[in-house]
Amino acid sequence: MGWLGLGNATEARRELESISPAHREHPEVLEVWWAILAEQEKWIDALASAEKLITQAPDQQSGWIQQSYALHELKRTREAYERLVPAVEKFSDAYVIPYNLACYQCQLGNEADALNWLRRAVKASDAQTIHAMGMKDPDLSPLRDEIAKMA
Repeated sequence: MGWLGLGNATEARRELESISPAHREHPEVLEVWWAILAEQEKWIDALASAEKLITQAPDQQSGWIQQSYALHELKRTREAYERLVPAVEKFSDAYVIPYNLACYQCQLGNEADALNWLRRAVKASDAQTIHAMGMKDPDLSPLRDEIAKMA
């Protein structure tokens, strides 16, 4: 992750490739792989990495979030939504899950559903956080007027 923080995905990848095959499926390794692949916009490979992470660590919210994000980037937004919904109850304290579901519903043209998901995100976080994120998020641009009222 240090190499990624420095903006050097090539070195991060080189470090991961030196990990022994027995440890390459470890959840922490899979998370770093996903971050590298996302940085490089290799969404099909990022999706595969997230799916492995869900298999290896189903109680870790990051795999679920990464999987849906990769699907959304692949223009498979409906599938991103459908695969993330089961994670809502599993990780009820994670605001990013209902927030992302709001983004997906908004992009699918379901603005009322998107607002409902944003309200759930506020309950898991706070209005100021969701307002700040939502006002900058291009996926939520059709809801700017409603988001502005959240602060």
